[in-house]
Amino acid sequence: MASKNSRKRANLRDVASASGVSVATVSRVLNTPDLVTASTRQAVQAAIDALHFVPSAAARSINSGRTHVVGALVPTLDNAIFSSFLGALESRLGAHGLSLVIATTDGDPDVETQKAQRLVNIGAEALIVSGVTRSPEFDRLVALTRMPTVATSFFDADYRYPTIGYDNTAASRKALEFLISKNHQHIAVFHGPIERHDRMRARLSGLHGQGELHNFETDLTFEGAAKAVYELFQSAPHITAILCLSDVLALGALFELHRRNVRIPDEMSLIGIDDLPSSASAFPSITTIQLPAVEMGIRTADAVFEWVEHQVLPEPYLIDTFLIIRQST
Repeated sequence: MASKNSRKRANLRDVASASGVSVATVSRVLNTPDLVTASTRQAVQAAIDALHFVPSAAARSINSGRTHVVGALVPTLDNAIFSSFLGALESRLGAHGLSLVIATTDGDPDVETQKAQRLVNIGAEALIVSGVTRSPEFDRLVALTRMPTVATSFFDADYRYPTIGYDNTAASRKALEFLISKNHQHIAVFHGPIERHDRMRARLSGLHGQGELHNFETDLTFEGAAKAVYELFQSAPHITAILCLSDVLALGALFELHRRNVRIPDEMSLIGIDDLPSSASAFPSITTIQLPAVEMGIRTADAVFEWVEHQVLPEPYLIDTFLIIRQST
């Protein structure tokens, strides 16, 4: 039966004792091996192999004052747009020698602040947030710690933190203008809750003053979209097009319209915003406004790297959106 000590992780002192050198010498072998003789390196490496020693990142951070950790706070992981962004962000940060720790906030500024504090507590060297709605406590935390902080998914050149993202107002307006160009004058707008969603509020604000619009607020789920379709047919059956301010809603609306045997686009046109991968493979494929999440992840990673490594404050960066015309309009 294995003893309790056999499960204990070896440390620098164990390696130093086994190889007959000082702890400082083991540290030099790990961090600056060119300063140590070949015979000493071999002795230390033999002890490392025998003890199955793995250097501790926490110990290194104490010595260097660096953790090389970046924290990202996003509303949810249950959305492909955030998955694409985070995948590109993590990959690019890794290429820069930085690690990513992710926390979800459910769009709640108070939860965001609590989780930001936890990221600070584990040594995060920068924070990446979504949107431009913060709590005063979050701002105080950033000011107190002088934490490099970048806001994404939203472009605002005057925001207190550098923004790297889209003009959400222009994205929705682009979708609406396309529908109007196709002679749609009676248009339903499906959107998610706006109380804690600044990107959704911005998209909705881009639609004022054009065409006859009927707004339906619902949950950002397939079920929420189905409910909105039901309410649409109850209250405004003359509608000829649905503009969804999220591809999640566009997909949910597509499923419900199929269930009702509504022909798309012959009887109803449908357009979304996001360009989720599933929108291209749906039948019919969904016309949408592409939000280049991968580009946003790469540019955000580069900006954070320059900030934490070279103290270069990022400039706000506007990422273009694109109309992707498919079969649903």
